[in-house]
Amino acid sequence: MPTAIITGANSGIANAFARLLIEEGWDVHAADVEAGAALQSLQCRLHVLDVRSPDSISAFAAQLVDRPVDVLLNVAGVMYPYEQDRLDTVSATALEKVFQVNTFGPLLLTQALLPNLLARAGSVVGIVSSRVGSIGDNSSGGSYSYRASKAAVNSIGKSMAIDLKEKGIVVSLLHPGFVKTNLNPGSEPHPESVEPEEAAGKLWKVMMSKSIEDTGKFWHREGYELPW
Repeated sequence: MPTAIITGANSGIANAFARLLIEEGWDVHAADVEAGAALQSLQCRLHVLDVRSPDSISAFAAQLVDRPVDVLLNVAGVMYPYEQDRLDTVSATALEKVFQVNTFGPLLLTQALLPNLLARAGSVVGIVSSRVGSIGDNSSGGSYSYRASKAAVNSIGKSMAIDLKEKGIVVSLLHPGFVKTNLNPGSEPHPESVEPEEAAGKLWKVMMSKSIEDTGKFWHREGYELPW
């Protein structure tokens, strides 16, 4: 039975990923900083994990011991409301929190789980990023902490892909599009928003269709490559 690690699984896309993989027969380890009702409803292995904390990451990795990991899905993410993330309002507190979760978390967790990923030939690392992290595609500005955190995690994912290519690990940066989640509470849903299940299902197909020759690329949920 293949093993998957999914962060941020108490809600949204990560929770949908977990349900999808459980249905497909995977050994799913679902983790979140909050052991809420959505996490506890999953019929799989559950973990409390704060990706902002090196100690929490180390404790989580220790629980896996020598278990090979086929897929690591770094999904956990946070953002501040747009009104608090403009040029005239963004704060050091917002920048620090958003980068800790969105940028440093995927790097440090992947680092901690490298022995587990290397124990399985052809393992996959997915990082749920966002199109707003594309510098080439930025035409609207704003969202300073969130946009910058995603641009930075794209850079990290690209470096990971280069470093891990010879080891056979495929790294994919993933854009889910507009999704109906609680990532930005109080905001109006975008007219093109889809349910988390649709986003997770499409991203899963995209990610699992990629070979080592595709590693380090930035993919839209509809399957086409996005600019950096």
